[in-house]
Amino acid sequence: MRFMIIRKADKNTEAGALPSTELIAAMMKYNEELVQAGVMLAGEGLQPSAKGARIKFSAGKPTVLDGPFAETKELMAGFTMIQVKSRQEAIEWVKRWPVLDGDGAVELELRQVYEMEDFGAEFTPELRSVEEHLRQQSAAK
Repeated sequence: MRFMIIRKADKNTEAGALPSTELIAAMMKYNEELVQAGVMLAGEGLQPSAKGARIKFSAGKPTVLDGPFAETKELMAGFTMIQVKSRQEAIEWVKRWPVLDGDGAVELELRQVYEMEDFGAEFTPELRSVEEHLRQQSAAK
């Protein structure tokens, strides 16, 4: 099972404040534990929403809205992708998040990633084949 740990944005991440050396070290230690356990797939911090854009489609036509975005609580500042055996195992990893982050007041969200088998019969053998081919192409680059 793959899960994404979403680090919610706050006023500091949206202001572009960079983490302290101590927080970077704590995150590296956490990431190292994830890697050594064989569960980490990816993890990145995100630039503030001021450097981003939202693209909204209406009647099939895109409209681009440049950041920043007002609702900080709905934004993400980073993510970690893990692969574990259960939701409970994922929660246990999230509980180990470095306490230095957000001065101990960080909000994280845990979301399970859809797997091919989750889509049932609608995900036909032909579509599965295309999806697998795309994954192989992506991994090769």
